[in-house]
Amino acid sequence: MLQVILSLTLKKSVNAMNSFCEFLLQRSPKVFEFADLRSTYIAICVFNSFLSYTAIMLNAVTIHAIRKSSSLPKTLKTLLLSLAVSDVGVGLLGQPLYTSLLLNWLQQKDPDCNIHLAFAITVSMVSLASFFSVVAVSVDRFLAIHLHLRYQELVTHKRVIAVVISIWLLSVLFPCLVFWVSRDILLPIELSVGGFCLLLTTVAYIRIYLAVRRHKNQIQVLQVQDVAESGEIANFASLIKSAVGLFYVYLVFLICYLPYLVGLVAFDLNGPSISLKRFSLFSWILVYLNSSLNPIIYCWKMRHIRHAVMDILRNIPWFRNSATQ
Repeated sequence: MLQVILSLTLKKSVNAMNSFCEFLLQRSPKVFEFADLRSTYIAICVFNSFLSYTAIMLNAVTIHAIRKSSSLPKTLKTLLLSLAVSDVGVGLLGQPLYTSLLLNWLQQKDPDCNIHLAFAITVSMVSLASFFSVVAVSVDRFLAIHLHLRYQELVTHKRVIAVVISIWLLSVLFPCLVFWVSRDILLPIELSVGGFCLLLTTVAYIRIYLAVRRHKNQIQVLQVQDVAESGEIANFASLIKSAVGLFYVYLVFLICYLPYLVGLVAFDLNGPSISLKRFSLFSWILVYLNSSLNPIIYCWKMRHIRHAVMDILRNIPWFRNSATQ
């Protein structure tokens, strides 16, 4: 009986994996399409190598800056570290695998299913970790603003660590479902989870926007009240600034991932074509660009991280020497 169950499970796993492989290979360029896509391969390969370096270096500096910053709350610091680590994973794992695919195509070789599968699963893991971390940060800032004084009581550091561990476990386990679940079943699950998370994040930022408007009215009222309340208003203003800064992270994430999602839908509706495959190749660059843009947004919109990064740069010899000159 046990052997029969194992045999059926193995057969189901092989069928699900073969189905996913067929989907990946349909979307991939073929050797006979090399002449039409050669210049695209070269341009993307060069740009992708540059983005891999910037994603690793910028996020490594950001991780050090976040850890060094004493002004950030521990909860927010933990969530930002999770997001930065996922972006480092994109530079260390996702982009080199993508470059290996491009080099295979430049050599006019068709990579087998295992390479495509390793690429798809790895990129899905780090991309999901980024996505869920962005959602978690958005919800955290919403709770910080709306719970206000009760925030530290309800959103503890241990609970946030549990959330981060759950994010990474989910990000690792969810892509592995391709070994057991067919794509026809997996796709609706992905769309449902993604749609719910996007709706949750959008609602959170709408509520934050309403809080910003309310905050402006409080400042006007403060002008005719005693100064004792000004400390609380200043603290609330700091929460608003961090939420607005992280809204840009969410917005850039959507902009960078939207073309890739549009390409997926276009493939399903129209089938593979040279123009869609070229569009798909370029859409991956935007996905990878997101990992390099996040640290820039942190430095631009979050004063504490910006100051920590500047302190790190001042301790680098060549930066110190150039500043002196």
